[in-house]
Amino acid sequence: MLKHILAKSRFLVVLVVAGAMGTGAYAFTASNTVPASTAGSGNGVISGYTVSAVAYQLNSTTPTNIDSMTFTLSASASTVKAKLVSGSTTYTACSIVSGTSVTCTLSPAIAITTANQLDVIAVS
Repeated sequence: MLKHILAKSRFLVVLVVAGAMGTGAYAFTASNTVPASTAGSGNGVISGYTVSAVAYQLNSTTPTNIDSMTFTLSASASTVKAKLVSGSTTYTACSIVSGTSVTCTLSPAIAITTANQLDVIAVS
């Protein structure tokens, strides 16, 4: 009988310790504070620009070279870059003169014989 009482006592002690640990863990996690945050997903249309009124200015000394070019964008932009040679990875930074008018000064000048594609990158 004494063994039976000791076994029950041990069981009760283990149960009380487990209960205390569970309560302590709950109390610890219940005290955490997490600030509010925002998360989301969305989409929007990306539309391109129309480039018009393209004009090339030739070098006065070597008229077979293009010194600069001007063109008009269909909407205002904050950054514009352009290149005239397909396969080239070098873009020229352009200046937005007023609203949608753009001027690109090429340095070095590009030979007319190598200019084969106008590629414009513009972002608002």
